[in-house]
Amino acid sequence: MSKTPLQFRHNGRDVAIFVDGGTNLLVALRELIGDMTPKFGCGQGGCGTCSVLIDGELHLSCLTLAETVAGRSVETLDGMKQGPNLHPLQRAFADAFAAQCGYCTPGMLMAAKALLDRNPSPSRADVVEAISGNICRCTGYESIINAILAASGGRASA
Repeated sequence: MSKTPLQFRHNGRDVAIFVDGGTNLLVALRELIGDMTPKFGCGQGGCGTCSVLIDGELHLSCLTLAETVAGRSVETLDGMKQGPNLHPLQRAFADAFAAQCGYCTPGMLMAAKALLDRNPSPSRADVVEAISGNICRCTGYESIINAILAASGGRASA
C-alpha cells in the first residue's frame, strides 16, 4: 500500500508526514508526530479522551481520517501551554483538583477550550453541554465544571 503525503499545522507549527490510507488522526498524532497528549480510549468516539481542535472546532481524533486535516490547523493539549506557562484552563484544573487519574483530562481540556473560545462567559449548563461527550470515571464532574467556570471568570458553585 502506498503512503499519502500529509501537511498540516500542529500546535502552530507546520508538519509533513506520510500516512497509510485509512489512518486516523489519533494514530498520526501519536505515532507519526509523537504528540502523546490525545489519549486512546474507546476507539469508537464515545469517551472523548482523544478530542482535538481542528480549525478551532472540537473533533474526535479516533474517528477523523488523518488525510482530512490536510492544510488545516490541529491543536492538542500540548499546544495549549505557552512554554512553561500553563493555559488558564490547565491552571484552573490543577487548582480545582479537576484531574484525578488524568486519563480524561486532555479531552476535557480541549472541550473546555473549544467552549471558552466561542463563549468566554458560559453558564453552568453551557459547560455541562460542552463536556457531555467526555467520560470521567473519577471526579464526578463537579470539580471539572467548577474549574471551567473559574477559568472563564464565572463563579464556581461550591
